[in-house]
Amino acid sequence: MAKKIVAVTACPTGIAHTFMAAENLEVTGKELGYDVKVETQGTSGAENVLTQKEIDEADAIILAVDRDIDESRFVGIKVLKCSVGKAVKKANEVINNAINDVGTEVIKGEKKADSSNGEKGIKSIYKHLMMGISYMLPIVVAGGILTAISFAFGIYAFQDEGSIAWGFYQTGAVAALGLMVPVLSAYIAHSIADKAGFAAGLVGGFLASTIGSGFIGGIIAGFLAGYVTLFLNKYIKVPKTIQGVKDILIVPILSVGIVGFVMLFVVGTPISAMNAGITSFLNSLNGGSIVILGLVCGLLYWDLGGPFSKILYAFAIGLISEGVYGPMAATMICGMVPPLGIAVATLVTRKMWTEEQRQAGISALFLGASYITEGAIPFAAENPIVVLPACMIGGAVGAITSLALGAGISAPHGGLFLLLIPGVITNVGGFLIALLAGTLVTAAMLIILKKITMGKTK
Repeated sequence: MAKKIVAVTACPTGIAHTFMAAENLEVTGKELGYDVKVETQGTSGAENVLTQKEIDEADAIILAVDRDIDESRFVGIKVLKCSVGKAVKKANEVINNAINDVGTEVIKGEKKADSSNGEKGIKSIYKHLMMGISYMLPIVVAGGILTAISFAFGIYAFQDEGSIAWGFYQTGAVAALGLMVPVLSAYIAHSIADKAGFAAGLVGGFLASTIGSGFIGGIIAGFLAGYVTLFLNKYIKVPKTIQGVKDILIVPILSVGIVGFVMLFVVGTPISAMNAGITSFLNSLNGGSIVILGLVCGLLYWDLGGPFSKILYAFAIGLISEGVYGPMAATMICGMVPPLGIAVATLVTRKMWTEEQRQAGISALFLGASYITEGAIPFAAENPIVVLPACMIGGAVGAITSLALGAGISAPHGGLFLLLIPGVITNVGGFLIALLAGTLVTAAMLIILKKITMGKTK
């Protein structure tokens, strides 16, 4: 009888890595002769949920997660923890380690006040930021697209109160995008201090929006709220009989008050000025500054949807709320070019690739069109010296071209499918030219570099 493996996968944004890791674990497990079931915790919630019986009867348990999840179901049980990226790239190694009890640990039942699970420094900060962005993303997508639809009735049609265009604009621009920063702040704080940090984070984010400090101010408010709440929970001691008063009254009043006053009297003015300066700079891009920003976009996307890419992506999302759409177009092109360029290369020079790679190239074509950069990962993992430079150079060329032609996108996801919605992409022709340029450069670089490396190995 085949051994049973159960797993949970969860990446910070819950869009691509979560499901790629699940698929790799299931396929690899089947090839190794194991019965594998994977629960995915994506943007739509948990799917294929594991039962307690399945967990208890499993021969091995894998938690491939890059964000905090509820581990109470696994208390007292040995599990193997790893990153989602490792499950995507090295599923075989992950499964063998889990089965052979290599690197496993027993989940403790003691609940920690700090939800960072002992992580420190940059890794912890990144996880909290990505948690906030994962909750903010659906609001930005909906808000951006609904706002664009309002413009399809005429650029000023939304000013006619009571009209359909006005309804779309109020729902998208005023309501949804107006909630973007408060939701970001609230869930950063929630990631740091659990539910106790939510109220201060939400209020801090709202104040960041009202005083003009925007996305950057919202990030500051979220981290401030989270760590202030953690501090208060740790150092305010009360008898157990009135613990509820502390949780419902004392900590919320103090945390909201502290965060509110810091945002209004300390953070507000300098961050608002900086935010205005950045917005003004981006609106006046020309010549050398376009080249520099385009190169930065291409270089930061070297990890193909990883932490550096998501930092750039988060920056571009924040600018949408400021009415600056150029960086989002450049960023999206950087994310689409790698899989599209690889797809073109595998179609044009079929003899240079294995049958498996050609099939993966077809998949990469659809993933790239959907702005899912991870379609390039299998190729990059196999031959990073060839693939990564080609993707970075192509992405930079596409980004520079997009910025130079004045393309813009007001929704943070969707890829080519955004063409179906009028007004979401400004200067559609410029966007497509930039995407084509980046794709062809990546494909050409791949073919050239692959021929060079193949020649060296002969």
